[in-house]
Amino acid sequence: MDKDNRDDFTFAKLKDLKLPVTFRISQLEGTRHPKPFSEILEHPELRFHGVQQPGFSDLYVTCQLVAENKPLTIPFRTSFKSFKKDYIWNEWITLPIRYCDLPLNSQITFTVWDIAGPRTAVPVGGTTFRLFGKKWTLRRGKHRLLLWADKEADGSTETTTPSKVGTRDEMGRLEKLVKKYERGDLTKSDWLDAMAFRKMGEIHASETEKSKNLYLYIDMPRFDFPVIFSEPDALSIPSTSATVPTTVQTLSSSTSSAIASDTHIWAVLDPDIAKENPVEDKHRRLVRSHRSSPYDRELKPNAKIRDELSEILNYAPSQPLKSEEKDLIWKFRFYLTRDRRGLTKFLKSVTWRDPSEVKQAVEELLPQWTEIDIDDALELLGPGTVDSRVRAFAVKQLNRADDDLVQALKFESTASDQRSARSTSSAISYDDSGLADFLIGRAVRNLILGNRFYWYLMVEVSLEDRIMAKMYGRVVYKFMGKILEAENGVERRDVMRRQGELIETLGKRAKDIRTSKDPRPKKIDKLRAFLADSKNNLASMPPLPLPLNARIEVTGIIAEKSGVFKSNMFPMLLYFQGADGSEYPLIFKDGDDMRQDQLVIQLFTLMDRLLRKENLDLKLTPYDVLATGPLQGMAQFIPSKSIAAIVSENGTLLNYLRANNPDEGSVGTFGVEPSVIDTFVRSCGEYIAQVLIGMLLMFDAAGYCVVTYLLGVGDRHLDNLLLAPDGHFFHVDFGYILGRDPKPLAPPVKVCKEMVDAMGGVQSVHYARFKNFCFTAFTILRKSANLILNLVTLMVDANIPHIKHRDVHEQVLGKFCLDLTEEQAIEHFEKLLNDISPFTAVLDRMHDWAQYWRS
Repeated sequence: MDKDNRDDFTFAKLKDLKLPVTFRISQLEGTRHPKPFSEILEHPELRFHGVQQPGFSDLYVTCQLVAENKPLTIPFRTSFKSFKKDYIWNEWITLPIRYCDLPLNSQITFTVWDIAGPRTAVPVGGTTFRLFGKKWTLRRGKHRLLLWADKEADGSTETTTPSKVGTRDEMGRLEKLVKKYERGDLTKSDWLDAMAFRKMGEIHASETEKSKNLYLYIDMPRFDFPVIFSEPDALSIPSTSATVPTTVQTLSSSTSSAIASDTHIWAVLDPDIAKENPVEDKHRRLVRSHRSSPYDRELKPNAKIRDELSEILNYAPSQPLKSEEKDLIWKFRFYLTRDRRGLTKFLKSVTWRDPSEVKQAVEELLPQWTEIDIDDALELLGPGTVDSRVRAFAVKQLNRADDDLVQALKFESTASDQRSARSTSSAISYDDSGLADFLIGRAVRNLILGNRFYWYLMVEVSLEDRIMAKMYGRVVYKFMGKILEAENGVERRDVMRRQGELIETLGKRAKDIRTSKDPRPKKIDKLRAFLADSKNNLASMPPLPLPLNARIEVTGIIAEKSGVFKSNMFPMLLYFQGADGSEYPLIFKDGDDMRQDQLVIQLFTLMDRLLRKENLDLKLTPYDVLATGPLQGMAQFIPSKSIAAIVSENGTLLNYLRANNPDEGSVGTFGVEPSVIDTFVRSCGEYIAQVLIGMLLMFDAAGYCVVTYLLGVGDRHLDNLLLAPDGHFFHVDFGYILGRDPKPLAPPVKVCKEMVDAMGGVQSVHYARFKNFCFTAFTILRKSANLILNLVTLMVDANIPHIKHRDVHEQVLGKFCLDLTEEQAIEHFEKLLNDISPFTAVLDRMHDWAQYWRS
């Protein structure tokens, strides 16, 4: 506690308050209105809700202490109480945590619940109450908390259910005055106070009747003095271990002071850390010249500075620049305009709150800059770039990109969000950068790209986020308008309409099959009858480009060959009849978000193109995947078997390949055709990316190994590693990517024993070739790390749950080992490749047992 003199205390410190956290849940105020009769007719289950019953329903309140998005206590609930007139609990809650142990961002979540039927409840409303005010004082006295209707309280740091909002009504103003009165900040006058409180009661009654909001009243303890947040001293924190005290006694005073001053152990709270240092800001303005004098334009670095600049320009996109490095780049900004690598680093060196710097950077230097690489253009379209003039420059550079790369682009949603909060005094431009127009133009010119683009938009429009759906809806409208202006525009729109009708019909049937209680054989019979029925126009149709692959025109679905898979979602296997007489099998699934698989396949395809560009063919065959809705989509079906099934039926992978591709006269390929063994080994190298899809087996092994490693594909077991009869090895099921894995201690690169045995063992020539393919592929993809990293960064904003708001950029960056030399990176990768952990084999066996008992 702080003292004015020996007897006068002005405030108390939180660290001295050893009492448990206590508060009282007082009452609920506001009018609850029953649901209208029309809504009950639409949703009959609402008639069981307490608000629909006569009298007062049995409400109860749950509360929990949280901080840093994590709970600090278990949830507490008010005891049962029967209400007759008002919802009044007046119940004290004591939490099992002391005030001195509270973090500064502590919050209590309150949720009021109502009965919704037998053993079910629905939230009446929720609110989140911060225990500390803006001046770090512990809140005390009575508080009125706004309830967010029909929402459970959100305990996150950026809560969506704050107890107070910016607008204040008359009752809020009066209650703030009452708090001042109770604290003694207002002069007391008995006769005047009585009149004032009587008038406040009348205002309270009228305001409650008029207000549409519900409010929960709580009471915090009223301490004699304000309680200020303070952390315990480093040396006064009690130990929780029984053995530590004896050890601490032996520590010298110098050791104790060293521990207390160790910055890696103790964090010092600095409220000004996020603010601009005026000294550093003044130094920056003095160091940097805004005048663009002739001296600046002709300034050239010496050999030593050139090396420093080259090292900075080779930094990974996510590596932050030090202030000295930013000043160095700014100093030689005119010299760097001829270096295509320099633009992204220069823009990071600009102080965007300084109008004069922004003006010179965007209006003078940016138009002078030489053409930049596509990967740098993608970086400029990321969430870190908000100035639309910079983004427009990046879009202009993308005109040189081919259509395959354009498929991987998303819209500038992050920048759009930031534009909505723009400041009129800023020098930054928030106008439209033209990315949407660029994508629409490409989609109109290229029929195949246009088909994919259309279905991407349809998925985004269907999302629950209505703000994003509205934005994408405007793009759809613009896209359709441009289609009509193009050649054969009416026919193209008609094709999209027919595709939509086909997807809608198949989607309804897939959902019916998934939710049906019929056994699988009956599901198959019903599906075939539905497909064969001429009323549904599925067995025969005019030629229609397949949504999954618009290069293929189909004329119907072969009912007798179609079926239903034995899986939780019961996906449909559909054989489409091609216009050229061929057959195209695909899987149509309802109930799964296939956008993540689609994203992974796009990255697989990009990596395959990068490898082929360097004349390395790893026999990668990324199958087609298309999400047609947030929980719906289709994928190409490749006739193949899982490694688990092959081992169960044939004993080894070699026996399976030998049975399908025998060659008794072969030398060194174990009785299998040499081309099949070559395909297997190459496609196993593809396994390097361990996140895409696996579809080839022998030489394909090398490709998938590298790719799945770079993308951090998880949950790899013998049931989602597939092998085709021609030796192509591939992966399916990409529910776990970018470092996520349901198994503990999963290896970064999984090369299972069955794959190695099929190559002839670790000492064989084929295994040595497999490793060489892996090293070559890893080296090639490492050179294009910036392109892959920037694409992954753009995909973070794709509203895909498993990668949204995650540090996916850092996950992938670590795989490339950009901080190592090429030789060191290959050596590191070889160690991962050689680590065939026995624990992985145990996990595979456990998975097999689980599948056995499940079936």
